[in-house]
Amino acid sequence: MNDKLDLSKLAPVAPSTVSYVRDVDEAAFEAVASQSLQYPVVLELTLNNQPGTKAVDDALIELTNQGEGRWLLGRVDVATSPRIAQALGVQAVPTVLAIIGGQVAPLFQGTRDKADIKAMLDAVTRTAIANGVTGRAQPVPGGRLAGSAEGTAEGPQADAVPSIDPRFAAADAALEKGDLDAAIVEFDKLLTANPRDIEAAAGKAQVGLLMRVSKLDPAATLVKAGANIDDLDAQFDAADVETAQGQPEAAFSRLIDAIRRTSGDDRERVRVRLLELFSLMPPGDPVVAKARRDLTTALF
Repeated sequence: MNDKLDLSKLAPVAPSTVSYVRDVDEAAFEAVASQSLQYPVVLELTLNNQPGTKAVDDALIELTNQGEGRWLLGRVDVATSPRIAQALGVQAVPTVLAIIGGQVAPLFQGTRDKADIKAMLDAVTRTAIANGVTGRAQPVPGGRLAGSAEGTAEGPQADAVPSIDPRFAAADAALEKGDLDAAIVEFDKLLTANPRDIEAAAGKAQVGLLMRVSKLDPAATLVKAGANIDDLDAQFDAADVETAQGQPEAAFSRLIDAIRRTSGDDRERVRVRLLELFSLMPPGDPVVAKARRDLTTALF
């Protein structure tokens, strides 16, 4: 992985009437999927104008436009583009997938509430950043806006796009400049003011992970950790790589095994790193719940 990451495209687009949602048909699918090399592409395979999918449709559109280009939402109507659904093995709608760096990962199928969808999209952003996919999608002329699957950037729903939390303005500005050290400082300020600020802690953990994995060769890191099981730094690096590659269960298991083999200050170091990685995951994630139970068993 390259040491330098291109964060130059993270500057937000100011107007509230822009959209980052586009309809994708069979002719456009390949071109849209190829954009995942620059920024994440979230695909929703759905049926347009169906009451059963409207809640998910609206949540995805709203959250995507709130993300201001951190990912592109491509909406595929399976009735008019059945070959896309067939190629992706889609059996029901809505089905939502993420494409990051050309790799497809399933997110969910069926209905989900808005909070769950947001947690999954946040995880997509973290995974993309950790893998160096740090570009920003361009606004889609006439794209859909929040509040209605039929609303467009020229339509009456233009004011429905919510604003970004101002608490993170300074950290976001640092990230836009590629200054990860400054972003950490800004998150630390928020945590000093409120040590229980879960979002600030997650933001700091995301940036910390990015800083660490950007200096690692994934394959060599995993080989080194396998050959040096008692080298805690090697285990930390390997857990970071596994987390960034979308294998948090492997990362958690690695660190819990390290806890079983250590004591005193070393054990505390591992515990703190493990809790940091937990904070990167969506609230209520079952992988974290299991890892917490395993951690308790390992500690006591």
